[in-house]
Amino acid sequence: MSLFNFSKQKKAKTQQVEFLDTDLARQDSDSSSVMTVDNQPDKNVLAVDETTNLDANDNQINQHEKVHHFNHIAQQPVELSATGLSENLLLDLLIKHLQIASVLTLRELSKQMALAGGIVQQLIDVAKHKAWVENAQSKPDGQMRYTLSSIGELQADKALNKSGYLGPAPVPLVQYKKICTLQSSREKSVTLSKLTDCFREITFPAELLTKVGPALNSIKPILIYGNAGTGKSYFCRHLNLVFGDEVLIPYAIAVNEEIIQVFDPEIHRLSQQGQQENILKLANAYDPRWMLCHRPLIVSGGELTAKMLEVSFDPSSKTYLAPLQLKANNGILLLDDLGRQKITPKELFNRWIIPLEERRDFLTLQSGLHFELPFELILLFSTNLSPADLVDDAFLRRLGYKIEFQSLSKQHYQKIWFNECLENGLLCELSVFEYLVEHLHKLHSRKFLPCYPRDFIAIIKDQMIFKELTPEINKELLDFAWQSYFIE
Repeated sequence: MSLFNFSKQKKAKTQQVEFLDTDLARQDSDSSSVMTVDNQPDKNVLAVDETTNLDANDNQINQHEKVHHFNHIAQQPVELSATGLSENLLLDLLIKHLQIASVLTLRELSKQMALAGGIVQQLIDVAKHKAWVENAQSKPDGQMRYTLSSIGELQADKALNKSGYLGPAPVPLVQYKKICTLQSSREKSVTLSKLTDCFREITFPAELLTKVGPALNSIKPILIYGNAGTGKSYFCRHLNLVFGDEVLIPYAIAVNEEIIQVFDPEIHRLSQQGQQENILKLANAYDPRWMLCHRPLIVSGGELTAKMLEVSFDPSSKTYLAPLQLKANNGILLLDDLGRQKITPKELFNRWIIPLEERRDFLTLQSGLHFELPFELILLFSTNLSPADLVDDAFLRRLGYKIEFQSLSKQHYQKIWFNECLENGLLCELSVFEYLVEHLHKLHSRKFLPCYPRDFIAIIKDQMIFKELTPEINKELLDFAWQSYFIE
């Protein structure tokens, strides 16, 4: 019951994190781009400049509205008390930054700590009073620079020995709980029309939507099962299309005086707005300790262990890192190949019984401190095994939705095949496709799986390049791809 167009995915560009400059506002200079659907030329060619300007104005308005929304739920603090953090924690962070950089200006410190200049100046004044910080030679443009005194160096060593975290100021746990709950994807209803629109570029049977849609509105996890190659993982990796919006992810959270890093550039994709420096005035900006990202999608397969579900502490760097489910909050967590992990399905479900039912998780720090966090994510399990072989009926009932992915009909298989040919710039006669179906699939009793067209055509292209052939698929190339792919 699963049909997909396995289009080639572009490699993700490396995300570089730049924190908002809290003192200066810069004008956005990004150029507008024109996109056409299905590569069809724009009929209104003469009005393209005019349309581009209108689109740019609309985009700027949308960006301002978006920032205003996030400013409403995470307003940038302008006083130390509004950060929700203790003065001691921020002082330790300040002197650690100064020790690593040796000399910094107020603006540089403000940017690295993601705090307003007034708050950083207040911290500098306190550090000066304690004789930890002293003035250095000013820059040519007159900006005052700061450095550590000998006493400050000793204090910075103590701070680093206590916690090796070095980054933006964290957000307090209580604020994280509030904002994470406000951004829950459960607040957005998924309808058939919305789901159909989001997946219009991906081909699969319409009846699959009628099963997946209600499951996305449920608070219970989803189990997707079926034979290998039926498109389970591919489908799950595209579920974020349903929501398509952006959320705030904290760089780190503070639990008492301990700091846990949450933001992971390999997982969290900064939005276009999030990659820009502040284009609005301070009064309209959201708290730069939060990163504006697309809803996260985390996929974990056979490498999953029980330790990955708990807060980890690195004794050499003395830093805490968030577990998978914390990084996936406000997004999707897909546990692929269920039953092949080092942790058994029963152990996994036992770990998450309370989070699954109460939408809250309990974590522990190295000190033994327990704390509670929201469990606001869509949890998906995918497996090639029979669900009955994984866990007992009691656990299966807790999963809520069990959706089976099956092989394709010939009609759906044909559609995927010719879509792949088109995307790869290859010609293929219908008679050649019939040869694939009648003389290869049926002869060898192979079902129609959505992964086959992509894999066969990749092998065929390799052979074409090697033998310098014209880009047209024939029976001999199909035979070569089939023999290379399967071990009969």
